[in-house]
Amino acid sequence: MKFAIIRFGGSNCDMDVHHILKDVLNVPTDLVWYKDSIKGYDGVVIPGGFSYGDYLRAGSIAASTPIMKSVKELADDKKPVIGICNGFQILVESGLLPGALRTNIHPKFCCKWVNLRVENTDTAFTSKFREGEVVRIPIAHKEGNFFVDNNTLSDLNSRHKVAFRYVDSGGKTVPDANPNGSIENIAGITNDAGNVLGMMPHPERASESILGSDDGRKVFESMVEYALQG
Repeated sequence: MKFAIIRFGGSNCDMDVHHILKDVLNVPTDLVWYKDSIKGYDGVVIPGGFSYGDYLRAGSIAASTPIMKSVKELADDKKPVIGICNGFQILVESGLLPGALRTNIHPKFCCKWVNLRVENTDTAFTSKFREGEVVRIPIAHKEGNFFVDNNTLSDLNSRHKVAFRYVDSGGKTVPDANPNGSIENIAGITNDAGNVLGMMPHPERASESILGSDDGRKVFESMVEYALQG
């Protein structure tokens, strides 16, 4: 089993993810430049950062690069694909996930710890959690305000494609717990098959207790278990 972390110009969370997968979970993991091949890999991570300076729209330039065709093919093969923060923006811009990531409701960069409620444990990235579990993971973004139209929102909810929601410490989706204005406090969604996840919070920054929380580690542990079963 071997994972790939795709690097674009402006990626800056690639080494964090590499450390968690390779050094903490002992999974063979390569840093792959966007012009290279991901053939033969069992899973892909598109990390956070500011690919190409977020020109045009966050993630839009990276989404148009040829490697994203290979990412789509890998996703179609039911292998796990996760986009974190800027990676989520890239997945949305490439059409692998629905919606848009707009400027935060308070239009400035927001970097802080948030509480998330796990909404669905039947995905490649959440099987190690308990449904309804509240976890603590940080965010760091300016364009994390997730939006979809009403029909798409209904589809996300009815098909259980919402993976995480922003909540207070008691697990309630109150307005004050929403750091960016995302519709219905949504922090992460999956595709129909549950093998593609986009999330704005950074689980790699909460995967060791020395960082203040190791709740995010379960995202990667779930991914590894899913890939092993595949």
